[in-house]
Amino acid sequence: MVKLIRRCTVGVWLLAISVVSCTPTIQVAPPSEPITINLNIKIEHEIKIKVDKELDDLFESESDIF
Repeated sequence: MVKLIRRCTVGVWLLAISVVSCTPTIQVAPPSEPITINLNIKIEHEIKIKVDKELDDLFESESDIF
């Protein structure tokens, strides 16, 4: 009975060692080159103002309002 228990124990240890040795290894390492972020952004905007004809005439006649 003791021999059977020892064989099972040895078998379990061998199985455990073989399972652990086959696990993949994950490494976290910094990159060899710095990280660059290219931010070439072109922003175009267009503002359109519509003024009523009466307001336009008022601005022309009384230019010292502003």
